[in-house]
Amino acid sequence: MVIVIIVILATAVFFCFLNGIMFFILWSKPKFREDSRYILFAHMLINDSVHLMGIIVLYLFTLAYLHVSKAVCSILVLITAVTYNNTPLNLAVISLERYVAIRFPLRHTEIATQRRTAVAIGLMWFISSVNILIELFYIIALDPHFFTAPVFCIREQLLIEEWQLTVYSGLNFFFLVVVALTILYIYVQITLVAKSASTNKDSANKARKTVLLHMFQLGLCITSLLFALFEALIAKTATGLFVPLQFLNFFCLLVLPRCLSPLIYGLRDNAIRPLFLRYFRCNPTTLK
Repeated sequence: MVIVIIVILATAVFFCFLNGIMFFILWSKPKFREDSRYILFAHMLINDSVHLMGIIVLYLFTLAYLHVSKAVCSILVLITAVTYNNTPLNLAVISLERYVAIRFPLRHTEIATQRRTAVAIGLMWFISSVNILIELFYIIALDPHFFTAPVFCIREQLLIEEWQLTVYSGLNFFFLVVVALTILYIYVQITLVAKSASTNKDSANKARKTVLLHMFQLGLCITSLLFALFEALIAKTATGLFVPLQFLNFFCLLVLPRCLSPLIYGLRDNAIRPLFLRYFRCNPTTLK
């Protein structure tokens, strides 16, 4: 168990460190701070880092069989659920921003302003949190003392009715389907725009590749839906190896996708990659 904890914490700290480097680069350069695309990428870095740390804390609680108050558990579940839903929504908004940049190049800066980007981020958080907040208020209305008792911190322990888990799972699936269709539609539209004689072919092709990357990132998000299925399968068929297989399931389906998605996106960007490598290597001669 000690080795498992070390591997999980080391992986999380390392990738949060990498995300921190990229966020510092985005924050320190005015050209990044003023560009809606990079604002959304910075939001992705923060969101995925928070989600990563949240699911790891919950997993460590599970390993230690630690009971915490339902209030603390609710906060952790709320954070992980909201940041989980934010990721696909953020991918859809970034794809939409790329479409606007290709479809309306002369009006892009007018349409994709910092203010509208901030509003879009705010709407993401509202859409992602409204369901679970309604659930929490529903629980409080039925049982005001529900959150005072200690509990083994998993989402199922915070439910009063079975339909709550069904609604939650259904909404997650709905989020992913809507985002997948949105990204696919944007990809088709960018492909059509790229065939136009008046379009910058290089920019259109780059945008199309970016949207394809978003589809890959969405695929990484979808892998998390398989976690519960595989865990139940492991519990039924491999009880003697439950702990190591559970760790592999958690690490491969929940941790790695959140680590790799922003890293792949950042390193693919020609403006971020050289700066990231300089800061990562901590070479004073190249930082001047």
